[in-house]
Amino acid sequence: MIQIQNISKSFGEQVLLDGASMLVGDHERVGLVGRNGCGKSTLFKMILGQECIDGGSIDIPKKYTLGYLQQHLNFTHATVHEEACSVLKPNEDGWIEEHKVEAILFGLGFDEESMHKSPALLSGGFQIRLNLAKVLASEPDMLLLDEPTNYLDIVSMRWLSRFLRSWKGEVLLITHDHHFMDEVCTHTVGIHRHKMRKVKGTVEKLRETIAEEEEVAQRTQENEAKKKAQLEQVIERFRYKAAKAAMVQSKIKAAAKLATGERLTHERNLDFSFTEAGFPGKRMLQIKELHFAYGEGPELITDLTMEVFKGDRIAVIGPNGRGKTTLLNLIANELKPVAGEIAPNPNVQINYFGQTNINRLNLDNTVEEEIASAIVEVSQKSRARGLAGLMMFSGDAALKKVKVLSGGERSRVLLGKILATPCNMLLLDEPTNHLDMESIESLIDALEDYEGTAMVVTHDEELLHAFATRLVVFDGGKCRVFEGTYADFLEKVGWASEKKPGGSESANIKVSNIDVKTDAPSSAPRAKEDRKARADYIAERSKVIKPLEKKLAKLEEDIAKAEALGGELEAKLVTASESGDGNAITAIAKDMDDNKKKVDQLYEEWEKVSAELEAAKDKWKL
Repeated sequence: MIQIQNISKSFGEQVLLDGASMLVGDHERVGLVGRNGCGKSTLFKMILGQECIDGGSIDIPKKYTLGYLQQHLNFTHATVHEEACSVLKPNEDGWIEEHKVEAILFGLGFDEESMHKSPALLSGGFQIRLNLAKVLASEPDMLLLDEPTNYLDIVSMRWLSRFLRSWKGEVLLITHDHHFMDEVCTHTVGIHRHKMRKVKGTVEKLRETIAEEEEVAQRTQENEAKKKAQLEQVIERFRYKAAKAAMVQSKIKAAAKLATGERLTHERNLDFSFTEAGFPGKRMLQIKELHFAYGEGPELITDLTMEVFKGDRIAVIGPNGRGKTTLLNLIANELKPVAGEIAPNPNVQINYFGQTNINRLNLDNTVEEEIASAIVEVSQKSRARGLAGLMMFSGDAALKKVKVLSGGERSRVLLGKILATPCNMLLLDEPTNHLDMESIESLIDALEDYEGTAMVVTHDEELLHAFATRLVVFDGGKCRVFEGTYADFLEKVGWASEKKPGGSESANIKVSNIDVKTDAPSSAPRAKEDRKARADYIAERSKVIKPLEKKLAKLEEDIAKAEALGGELEAKLVTASESGDGNAITAIAKDMDDNKKKVDQLYEEWEKVSAELEAAKDKWKL
């Protein structure tokens, strides 16, 4: 266990932690959350002794070992297998249990061939995976994992989640992946207002707890501010009367103990929506018998045929290095197919968010200049400052050079450029990388509201569950289309590496043009006509559901305004009663009665529209 007591840490004027405390108990797996730059990684460095603390203490028991995922690469053995086994200690019988290392390596995506390669020949991502394997195999008392999923694909992430859930020691985990953290962790700690708050349970439970505490703190602060104002009035009234000197001094002391009057500041979140360009037709894109390989290398895409329709929500999933980003590059016309064709509708307008586009940002531009470069109309260039503000670069932050920005900040600049240009088809390659949880949730909200077509490459299972209604799956050496959600895919097909004998390969199901086995026939549409029918169905559903959702949102806004007006009228009535103004009392009472009737009518309408929306969703199920 580790005990952190009253620690403080600042860099110049930037305060990260101020009197923060936390305990990691026996067998606890603790997730650490907070906005980018709040001090999560710095806390890890202080625990490891790599960064000094300004105040407080971190108590670690003697002989208590910490395992930390190093980004620094230093390999000293000839093969991956030997390097990973170098951390093993002999068991009670004097044997080196190499099978443990092999299981970990397989789980993290290494195959038999790669285990006999030199570590120097691995890609950067797989070198980080090798370091992770060494940390896991060394079996420390506590694992300190800072964004361990950044270099993993979706299959390896699912394996790591299972591995960590069975970990016998303690875990302290930083990850932007809400779903992964909730699966792994028993407790969640939030860095909030330079303190640490710990709860047993999920990220959502922590947020609810903090929100409740914030509300109480806000009310307390407002009450104390009122009391202080009243005390100051009394002090000012009697300050110069000798007979009241003792009383005045007492009130001065009482006022000094109350709140200073500083209001709680609210942390900003991304708040944006994609700008949709109109699209007159239904079919946006047709892919026919597509083949692609790099040079003499293996073929990544073989005989892929699919159609993309207006309103489609398509996720491209699979292990790393199998061709997911390549497919988006082909659709974006940044690569040419070896065979087959991609035929876009002439009215398609594509915006592409990808790592190559982030790398193409002009490092010498300011944030505002870089966003402005995406705006074609000269008269609209002034929009760039507003878009920078939406991406959380307000004020002078919009004048920062791109070259000084972090990875997450550059991702937000590229998002700003995409917002500057209307489109009817979004291509997003790992859009959640480098974003914190709050920004990821804003992205998911924006995708849900976007009525154009979106195709997303992601390993983030929360985004997959929230977003996708069709899948392009790279797995088992093949690329295929799956008609259905990610939950449907896991239930009916599953990942090749997770299948067991006698499992989901025991009956017949057709997925695109490839046979996969399962216990029951699938009801998902599979033929070309069925895919078109599904797109038409989704479009018709949106025509029914979207207006009701907008009407409900407008009613909720009107109710909030009417209830706020009711509160104002009550305050005016109290004032009129205290002054004995009969005419004002009569007028305000009438206004209150009218407002109450209006609120009642709005609630009746809200209940009616809510019922209509529920009935529509039952009728138009996805």
